[in-house]
Amino acid sequence: MKIRTLFILSALILIVSCKKESVTILTSPSASERLLFGAEHLKNSLAELKYKVVIREGGSTDLSGNNERIIWILEKEDPLASGVIDGLGFSLPEEMDNEGYYIATENNRTLVYGEDPSGALYGCYTLSDLFNEKQPLPAELVDAPEMVLRGACVGLQKPYYLPERTVYEYPYTPETFPWFYDKELWIDYLDMLVENRMNSLYLWNGHPFASLVKLDDYPFALEVDEETFRKNEEIFSFLTEEADKRGIYVIQMFYNIIVSKPFAEHYGIKTQDRNRPIIPYIADYTRKSIAAFVEKYPNVGLLVCLGEAMATLEDDVVWFTETVIPGVKDGLDALGRTDEPPIILRAHDTDAGMVMDKALPIYKNLYTMHKYNGESLTTYEPRGPWSEIHQELSALGSVHIDNVHILANLEPFRYGSPDFIRKSVQAMHQVHGANALHLYPQASYWDWPYTADKLADGERLRQIDRDWIWYKAWGRYAWKADRPREQEIGYWSDRLDDLYGCGSEAASILEAYEQTGEISPKLLRRFGITEGNRQTLLLGMFMSQLVNPYKYTIYPGFYESCGPEGEKLIEFVDKKWKNIPHTGELPLDIVAQAVEHGDKAVAAIDKAESKVTKNRDEFLRLKNDVYCYREFAWFFNTKVRAAEHVLDYQYSKDINDLEKAIPLMEESLNHYRRLVELTKDTYHYANSMQTAQRRIPIGGDDGKNKTWEELLPHYEQELKNFMENLALLKSDHSMGSDIAIPALVPAEVTLLNPKSQWIPVSEGQRAISGSNTVIEKIAPELQNMKMLSLNAGEQRENGTTLEFETAGPVKLLVGYFRNDQNRYAKAPTLETDASANLYGQADPVLLNAIQLSDQPAVNIHTYSFSPGKHTLTLGKGMLLVLGFTGSDVPPRNAGLTDEDGSETVDWLFY
Repeated sequence: MKIRTLFILSALILIVSCKKESVTILTSPSASERLLFGAEHLKNSLAELKYKVVIREGGSTDLSGNNERIIWILEKEDPLASGVIDGLGFSLPEEMDNEGYYIATENNRTLVYGEDPSGALYGCYTLSDLFNEKQPLPAELVDAPEMVLRGACVGLQKPYYLPERTVYEYPYTPETFPWFYDKELWIDYLDMLVENRMNSLYLWNGHPFASLVKLDDYPFALEVDEETFRKNEEIFSFLTEEADKRGIYVIQMFYNIIVSKPFAEHYGIKTQDRNRPIIPYIADYTRKSIAAFVEKYPNVGLLVCLGEAMATLEDDVVWFTETVIPGVKDGLDALGRTDEPPIILRAHDTDAGMVMDKALPIYKNLYTMHKYNGESLTTYEPRGPWSEIHQELSALGSVHIDNVHILANLEPFRYGSPDFIRKSVQAMHQVHGANALHLYPQASYWDWPYTADKLADGERLRQIDRDWIWYKAWGRYAWKADRPREQEIGYWSDRLDDLYGCGSEAASILEAYEQTGEISPKLLRRFGITEGNRQTLLLGMFMSQLVNPYKYTIYPGFYESCGPEGEKLIEFVDKKWKNIPHTGELPLDIVAQAVEHGDKAVAAIDKAESKVTKNRDEFLRLKNDVYCYREFAWFFNTKVRAAEHVLDYQYSKDINDLEKAIPLMEESLNHYRRLVELTKDTYHYANSMQTAQRRIPIGGDDGKNKTWEELLPHYEQELKNFMENLALLKSDHSMGSDIAIPALVPAEVTLLNPKSQWIPVSEGQRAISGSNTVIEKIAPELQNMKMLSLNAGEQRENGTTLEFETAGPVKLLVGYFRNDQNRYAKAPTLETDASANLYGQADPVLLNAIQLSDQPAVNIHTYSFSPGKHTLTLGKGMLLVLGFTGSDVPPRNAGLTDEDGSETVDWLFY
């Protein structure tokens, strides 16, 4: 009887709780489209909660309902606002910021008032959230975003190059981007943005104009057919209209200087050439393209990247002030507009301060953008020279945007540490002075809209579904960064419970997210070669990269900017042996912390598993990622400890130090094998950029070496090489100067230009025409080579251009001085020039290979060419052209003028 009574009572409670009240939503006849969109969203949310909802236009007498709730939605400047608000008995706050809103409730009357249409929209979304989260309606609530722009980007780019094209060159076509024409996908994406209070959408592409506008003066420049052009017009208009309803500003990004392929073919030029000067007809074409775009799509903004195909900083200024800004003004003049919509200047690969100094006098409404942690997520304690760039730009007093860019170190696993993100946004405000956010996808930017997950049915997961917590966290803290920690634990636990139905164990899932969220940032900032696309951290690193990172060209400014002060492993070991006090974050501490984070994350995710009642398949994928992070942390930990022993040998010359590395390398391999098992059936790839730009841990040419299964044999070979070389050492064989190094064999090449003299590469030879600089030492590989006698003044003024013809495949040897002064040509740098490996030239093959009198050290890069006639333009500044060879050039540090310390022992792994 007692059981039956409890059942009846429970049923009655259920019936009562399901009986929802009626709600009338009232709007003004003059309501904006954004307000009406917000009202419709609120209506749909309430309907899903079983409320009886009607929405209609109201008048000044509609001030109360009989037995129903009324919700008035109004905005500033509405003629009904004052009378209705007074009639409802509410008092507006004295002032609100842009996009702000005021919500007030008394009895069954609620007011949503927006400072502008976007504010009214966000007020509706907030009210909807309160109902969904079963929160009481506030007596009064005033809120507005802290950041002016809060946006995410979508790349119209691919993991690979299109045939006969190079980096960033992707016309808008259904064949290349079928998803671009998917209206339902765009609606889902835009809805996600507005739900997360984001108000901007950036579209990234190298040269979008030839897919979106036609020019009377350059009809041949269009690079899509007429049918595709009409589709592009239609979808672009659809996208901008739907975005505007949601308060989202669409911004088109483009690189400079890139022209369309048919335009380049018409004039017999390259589509992009970093070392090409500004050519008048290219400037005219670009100016008219921008003008036509502004005239055709007046509500679309522009994000300008003055690179990665621009010759000099001075050219950047000229291009921006004499081509880009005049193009925008021409478009505005054609529309009869006198206002200045914002133009966003990206600080990447330019001197943004210098550009802004010249641009502000002719165009006032300029915003700036710079990368947060470079092309990764490494710290919420940014510092150093990159932070100084942010501070300089934010001090201009305009909108300065922090760009969370690429996330090369987070691919491909799920990342969702709200606390790390919250602290990062706080750093944007407090350290950088930023007041806007630009956000990349958490992973797989180059493969949008899909993730790297491999599903059993062959289907693909969408990034906006898998990585929901990424977008939600950045959106939440861009709106307001300073939120109490305990409150945030509760908020995110509730969201995870909503998704997985796991009750109080949602806090354990949050713990797993936050523990794994520390692993990759800490490891990259303490051991990485670069924060950029060039490195895919989660594929691992080779021992040679740990014991001799300088060989792989550590990106300047990375260690000084992307984390707390600390020591590289080689610095740590050097100080240890020299009894010098250590400073800051230490490498062995970091790898110990990484495994602790991994172990805690696994314990937390395991604890939650039995309580998961919803979306179990996705939970198991998340669990697998947590396990992957744990194995990666252990793989890295044991490898770094092995590397420490190898570096010890450099000082001790005790073979026992090398012996100690073997069991640690073996243990590291065992963890990597487990990582292979965890990923081989769950991931298509680790890195979504699958071109020769990817160099660390190994080249990604032709889409290779993008999975852990592919990397495992390389790591196994590394251990095998080490053990064989150790055996040589034990048998008193030497790897030093007693080993004969073969000289390169010069190749027969016909040099057409310049008409310079070939001179021997030999000691005592005057190396630079017009100077007294002579060669003091050379690496033995170069003893048979001949170099061009080039005038340094002409190189600084005009750069170096070679025209030549070859009957067979050859490599050109180019010597770059290890100095960043403007008088020296810049060595290929993938972080700022995505075309820097088109000829295989990105990595130096011979470090410190020539010692010259009164000159810096010289690194040699090789440029590979197939048979035929070629023209190569190198940058302005001094460099050495050291001839052509058909020989392979094994990479090594010749050590003639090694500025990085003593000769390293990385040869043990080859």
